Amino acid sequence: MTGFVSLSAAMARGFFRDRTAMFFTILFPLMFLVLFGGLFKDSGASKTDVLQIGSVPVLEQLPAEAAAGLGQVLAVERTADRADALEQVRKGDKAAALEQVGGELIVHYSAADQVKAATVQGILESLVQEANLAAAGVTTPALKLSAKPVEDESLKAIQYMTPGLLGWAIATGATFGAALTLVTWRQKKILRRLRLSPVPVTSIISARVLVSIAIALVQSAIFIGVALLPYFGLQLADQWWGFIPIMIAGTLAFLSIGLLAGAVAKTAEAASAIANLITLPMAFLSGAFFPLEGAPEWLRTVSEFLPLKHLVSSMQDVMVRGEAFAVTLPDIGILLGFTVVLSAVAAALFRWDDA
Repeated sequence: MTGFVSLSAAMARGFFRDRTAMFFTILFPLMFLVLFGGLFKDSGASKTDVLQIGSVPVLEQLPAEAAAGLGQVLAVERTADRADALEQVRKGDKAAALEQVGGELIVHYSAADQVKAATVQGILESLVQEANLAAAGVTTPALKLSAKPVEDESLKAIQYMTPGLLGWAIATGATFGAALTLVTWRQKKILRRLRLSPVPVTSIISARVLVSIAIALVQSAIFIGVALLPYFGLQLADQWWGFIPIMIAGTLAFLSIGLLAGAVAKTAEAASAIANLITLPMAFLSGAFFPLEGAPEWLRTVSEFLPLKHLVSSMQDVMVRGEAFAVTLPDIGILLGFTVVLSAVAAALFRWDDA
């Protein structure tokens, strides 16, 4: 027990005294949170830019509620210059130009951008149908369409960035910490001395695990604390604390990756390169930086085999999506299984010294 406490304290002191390790483990990922959180904190659904040529009664006579709804999807700019409006549409600067001649609403669009053109036409078609119903004396349509987001209206980009970037920070810290510690201690013959000391191997491993989990907790506290600032506006779900077990399981999984990298590498530079080669691409392939809903099917399939995907998605479920802690249990099991397999491979390749 004494050896375990001494090793844990030594590893913790070594980490907090290493400014490079501190920067890349805590401050570097936090910079992404501050940068992305600041850039996208006011982001919402993008609007389609259209021009209104002269007077368009169909738009001008909309009730206040309908006009407000239209303003959320179309950014309408008035102009009296018809030729200039058509030229802007032709150049692609605007999605469409609208004008009304008598009872006809005309939508001028460019065939070069079929997506925006179809969007504008669909919206205006619904307005024309409502105007025709009102003219016919039909005030209450038999069927009404309502579109509502599945998330709470208060959700912002920071809700998704915080768990994603935190998961990547935990993965990076655990992987680099284990890999560099193992290589550095082997080069400095510290592992050989520990092997000859009365300290059991289980105490050495337990100390490394304890320190890595403690660092992950510190990372989590800093990330969540910064994201909760009014400037960013993170809102945690009721069972947000459920991310702690999945965070511990994720730390163990990436510790096993770091141990494997440290067992294979002979220098600190090689260990750092291997850790980077694993964690950075995985961040993009696992949805840590951006959602994978629009990604190709093959990419979403590949992501299911990556531990960071299970870490990030489970943290998002309990931290911001309002899911119960129980939904994280399958992912915890997958991460622990990943830990066992990778740790066994790392143990088979482990060397006490370079001789």
